[in-house]
Amino acid sequence: MNLIALEPRPWKAPIEVLQGLGDRAGVCAFLSGGGGHRARWSYVLARPERFLRIAGEDRSDLFGRLADFLGPRLPLDPEGPPFQGGLAGLAAYEMGDRIEPLNAGRHADGWPDLAVGSYPSLLAFDHQQRQVLAIGRGETRDQARGRALEAAGDLEFSASPLFPDRLSTGSILATPGDAYERDVAEVVCRIHSGEIFQANIARVWRGRLAEGARPIDLLGRLAGDSPAPFAGWLNLGDLALVSNSPERFVTLDAARDSRIETRPIKGTRRRGATPAEDLALVAELRASGKDQAENLMIVDLMRNDLARVSPPGAVRTPELFAVESFVNVHHLVSTVTARLSPGLTAIDLLRAAFPPGSVTGAPKVQAMKVIQQLEPPRGPYCGSLFWAGFDGSLDSSVLIRTAAFARQGEGWRWEARAGAGLVAESDPREERLETEAKIGALLNALSDGRP
Repeated sequence: MNLIALEPRPWKAPIEVLQGLGDRAGVCAFLSGGGGHRARWSYVLARPERFLRIAGEDRSDLFGRLADFLGPRLPLDPEGPPFQGGLAGLAAYEMGDRIEPLNAGRHADGWPDLAVGSYPSLLAFDHQQRQVLAIGRGETRDQARGRALEAAGDLEFSASPLFPDRLSTGSILATPGDAYERDVAEVVCRIHSGEIFQANIARVWRGRLAEGARPIDLLGRLAGDSPAPFAGWLNLGDLALVSNSPERFVTLDAARDSRIETRPIKGTRRRGATPAEDLALVAELRASGKDQAENLMIVDLMRNDLARVSPPGAVRTPELFAVESFVNVHHLVSTVTARLSPGLTAIDLLRAAFPPGSVTGAPKVQAMKVIQQLEPPRGPYCGSLFWAGFDGSLDSSVLIRTAAFARQGEGWRWEARAGAGLVAESDPREERLETEAKIGALLNALSDGRP
């Protein structure tokens, strides 16, 4: 698949294309939220040539099989986007059990540790130029162009989002607030005893979709009301994933001296009810020694993870404690960069850094043991939706602000989680309120803004 065809097409919003394609098994998408140098491109992949799915009970060499599935490095067209075909899909949180064996259980809905397709064609949406590129790869020019034209044909399935008044029906069940506060208090005691420095502990919300509602409808509503730079979609047939994540996990740019970047989020404030209150909350977050310490611990953890696959001295921290604002919350975000050592690949990077440090804790392995004791298996939550290009590049999100769907009869049940990073100064009530602020946009989208 050395040859690449690029077929320009008029602009269509990626969420409209997904409304028409999303019910197909094997469809995967990365939605940038539009605009900005970090959010120029969205991708919709609808035609996997092959699919690799590795369940928890399959103890074969997952990373070796993933590297073989990706295959040898191939060139990019310099006129095209960063991703021009390759692997795309899910690395579930419990994939980390294959890196540091913890005898972790697996999610009750049967989410695999890994589910990725190999996509020789895709649609790339340029939010800056307002253009769509249909991309095809092949052994010959005719094969490459044929695949690009097939991808372009998927634009014809576009549909305007039409939602039921309320996506979720019946009661939404959640981890009781008092139970979560007790878990927080226990973790704080374990921090004071010296067992760990930080752990990210989550609550669970569960419900069912209304009759006629589809998982893709949730993504459509979020894309309109609460766009995020690392939103995504994956359809595995009887399982589906909707993510509205604000957080990048790791990215690798094979064309720019194998540059690596990660942008961990730690530190949160709700949005204010008035502009003045909102500004005050931003100032409070910027000045918070507790939140800065929480963020810095994860920065140090990510620096350590990246150093495993980087030359000595290559890891840098160009930005600490920047505030980024979203519909429901403000976040404290830092940037860590590095460079991949010669001879290593994107799969080596994924293995070195997984699962994301911002949603585990420090020290990472012991924090994962604490999480395992206090939470049911996470499945997709806090794993990653990622693509690995045929050229050797990689980009990936942290699967927070994410709903996991499982088909049940003629309908769908859903599960979503929100957590908080706990440190020695954590207050159980404040941490509970933080989880409610984080889950707010997703619950509002499920209930059309009504309580």
